[in-house]
Amino acid sequence: MRRQVDIPTADGVADAYLVTPDGDGPFPGVLLFMDAFGLRPQIMEMANRIAERGYAVLAPNLFYRNARSPLVDPADLVDEARRGAAFGRLMPMMQQLTAERVVADTRVYLEFLGRDQVGIVGYCMGGRNALIAVSALPDRFAALGSFHAGKVVTDDPASPHRHVGTITGQVYFGHADNDGSMTPDNIKALEAALSEAGVTYTSELYQGAPHGFTMADTAMHHPAGEQRHWEALFALLERTLPVR
Repeated sequence: MRRQVDIPTADGVADAYLVTPDGDGPFPGVLLFMDAFGLRPQIMEMANRIAERGYAVLAPNLFYRNARSPLVDPADLVDEARRGAAFGRLMPMMQQLTAERVVADTRVYLEFLGRDQVGIVGYCMGGRNALIAVSALPDRFAALGSFHAGKVVTDDPASPHRHVGTITGQVYFGHADNDGSMTPDNIKALEAALSEAGVTYTSELYQGAPHGFTMADTAMHHPAGEQRHWEALFALLERTLPVR
């Protein structure tokens, strides 16, 4: 079943996409946190693909406080200049999505899914926000898959990598190559923090894959990187949230 849903929150109504497999279930739950370009057909198709493996998937519009979906014209994403302009329009929305708001919203999304533990996958800024959610609510997450996430490591005392010590689930990071928002030194710092905290994790560099490599509707799409990410994500979910 595929449907658009509205989820009431303390700050408004979050529009979201919910897809569940055919049958009676129960199905393990997965939250999908979008990239900066928002909830759109590409994100819905990715949710569908996860659901085909037997999962109930909820993909919320993380920018619901600013606007309902869609946030961009698909044509904006294949032209470099238009993509840059669209990103500029969305930047204030990203800046307003504080860690406190991410955690508050995540509590609501988890209540909507109605499961004690779920998996979460995030892309670009969604990967960063997924890490924030898992670190704040560790008991609710069996797994985190984060792909081409940026700004996970910063000099800010509130940098997400400084708060991974709470995580109890398994974590997978797939990093883009030559990514200015997640440099080799940033990756090393993240891995050091995860290791020091005793988190069960895998951190891999996708050589030749640019930032945004999973997104087939953008000019940054890297087919080999996208395929590798699916293999890694499904292996993570099968280990931590097996479908019965």
